[in-house]
Amino acid sequence: MARTVCSFLVLALLISTNFYAHAQAPMSENPFFKEYGTPFETPAFDKIKEEHYLPAFREGIRQQQVEIEAIVNNPEPPTFENTIEALERSGALLTKVGDVFNNLTESNTNDNLQKIAEEVSPLLSKNDDDILLNAKLFARIKAVYDQLGSSKAAKAKAKGSSYKDVAVSGSVKLSVEQKKLLDDTYRDFVRGGANLDAAQQAELREINKNIALLQLKFSQNVLKENNTYRLGVDKKEDLAGLPQGLIDAAAQTAKETKSNSPWVFTLQNASIMPFLQYAENRGLREKIFKAYLNRGNNGTQFDNKENASKIVSLRVKRAHLLGYKTHADFVLEKTMAKNPANVSKLLKKLWTPAIAMAKREAKDMQEMINKEPKPFKLEAWDWRYYAEKVKKAKFDLDEEEIRPYLKLDNIRDAAFDVARKLYGITLTERFDIPKYHPDVKVFEVKEADGKHVGIMYFDYHPRDSKRGGAWMESFRKQSRENGKEIRPIICNVCNFTKPTGDTPALLTFDEATTLFHEFGHALHGLLSNSTYGSLSGTAVARDFVELPSQIMENWISDPEVLRMYAKHYKTGEPMPQSLIDKIKKAGTFNQGFATVEYLAASVLDMDWHTIADTTLVDPLKFEAASMKKLGLIPEIAPRYRTQYFNHIFNSGYSAGYYSYIWAAVLDADAFQAFKDKGLFDQTLAKSFRSNVLERGGTEDPMTLYKRFRGAEPDIKPLLKRRGLL
Repeated sequence: MARTVCSFLVLALLISTNFYAHAQAPMSENPFFKEYGTPFETPAFDKIKEEHYLPAFREGIRQQQVEIEAIVNNPEPPTFENTIEALERSGALLTKVGDVFNNLTESNTNDNLQKIAEEVSPLLSKNDDDILLNAKLFARIKAVYDQLGSSKAAKAKAKGSSYKDVAVSGSVKLSVEQKKLLDDTYRDFVRGGANLDAAQQAELREINKNIALLQLKFSQNVLKENNTYRLGVDKKEDLAGLPQGLIDAAAQTAKETKSNSPWVFTLQNASIMPFLQYAENRGLREKIFKAYLNRGNNGTQFDNKENASKIVSLRVKRAHLLGYKTHADFVLEKTMAKNPANVSKLLKKLWTPAIAMAKREAKDMQEMINKEPKPFKLEAWDWRYYAEKVKKAKFDLDEEEIRPYLKLDNIRDAAFDVARKLYGITLTERFDIPKYHPDVKVFEVKEADGKHVGIMYFDYHPRDSKRGGAWMESFRKQSRENGKEIRPIICNVCNFTKPTGDTPALLTFDEATTLFHEFGHALHGLLSNSTYGSLSGTAVARDFVELPSQIMENWISDPEVLRMYAKHYKTGEPMPQSLIDKIKKAGTFNQGFATVEYLAASVLDMDWHTIADTTLVDPLKFEAASMKKLGLIPEIAPRYRTQYFNHIFNSGYSAGYYSYIWAAVLDADAFQAFKDKGLFDQTLAKSFRSNVLERGGTEDPMTLYKRFRGAEPDIKPLLKRRGLL
């Protein structure tokens, strides 16, 4: 809720005073300064308080600085162990508190946590720069790199060396994973400004600090814009067309928000998307759709246009300082795509058939509208509504016909069972592990022989304290240290409709697919088998990280899975074969729209980050020019507009939103192998686990993919899947 500037400043002062008072408290009172004492050392959410974070961050930074000084001042000659590995192991406390805090500011935040984030952000930026710009530390890293990153290693790698040790310098040997850690560490320091002079490094520090603060502000503004808007409906006739479950959820929201209206709809996907899909009231569809598109563009304190423009300009400055033409060139150097030209080539290859299909879809809808008593021109807020009508007419398929069979708990169990059949793992709910919110459920993951694999948190329902979307994060990554196996603690966060009254949480087919998608990311983190945390699990090239998640989506549409787990929530009857057949038949329906809105956002991302000039740009004019050049039709908006595009302005996907479609090529090609040999073929599953899920970022991703598939990916399975051939 909005508050006056005066009251905000008073609150900020009180909070700040409270933090510093608690900063003087004994370390023994802070859960971060000792073992949690919980099962599997999961975070002690029942003991962690807001006042614990800032002291833990400060102490974590101090400890890491001491550890760095010990590396720098080691009198022994630099080696992989006393320099590269020691650096990798540094900052344990900082990682411990950061993993908890960062997850909660995304999934269960409040004004106090956001205040802490604003205070901590420049401290963390400075600490990162203090490490990356430490000349003595880089000298030791370079010495190790020059000694061990020799031509012998390069030649061995070129010959296809895999898990075998690679002799690199006399009697010294590095494993493939160690070699990757050495290469990544050296490259990260160079990319972090280690070769710049003092004046340039000072400039880089200032740029990094400002980017960090602007990104944080951008994300906070999006959350506040999402939470601020409410569409109140007072007349029952304005609910015409809406499913009863959505109406019940809107009534519940009205009660929770103490609205004067009996029904309230929000900008959360679980509310707005079905509203756009079913609401007969065209005026209300337009109203909520425009509110959705204008998040961060309302001229309020939450406006993000200036933040976006400044972030882009600073990223260009940083790229130039580090010797790159654009931010995209800087980012893509570490990906499978390698450069902007390769990304553009893929996007253009898909755009032509996708926009052609979208225009045909628009034509079908316009023809339906023209038959109505008062015809009008199809607009963007009409698309989902008339797409649903066309689907009903063409395939006799109604999304609401599917939803009663997709009970959330059943679909979650279906994902568990697919993982069991593929990889032999089981998930069992635990009730003795602290949770950060009552909605959260916790499961222990085990191998078939009972060996502990990790812990999974599932947080599935929307609330004001959670940002929109769906994601996977780690409270602790898998690694090994001194012979000790450190098992992962993973979290899946989504925004699915809550249960209402006697009706359980029921999913759309898209939401069921999202559940499987995020669980695929979770498997990537859970089944990791690496030594170093910085290379484990999802720590892979940005355009490779979506492969494990997207390939997992394929199993939810498998008839065998649907027959077993898609059961009517009232009767328990399995989904009838006739409905399964309809879902399969409609598989490519509306894929022109889905592909075009995604590609438009990907192109917008690339256009922003191939800017080579630091001049501030008007975001609205820039976006309009970008979409006009692309040829986007007015009936479709980009999946994300600039001012709320969190993926590229705060979530690590800058110059990388294309990754989903890049990975879609990989996943369609990879899943083709399962279709050819069997959906639960154990040989294939074992190969995918050992060559992809377990390996993390320990090797080049294309090397890992080819080891699984036997060849580079073919784009044809993706085109066929989407009906674009």
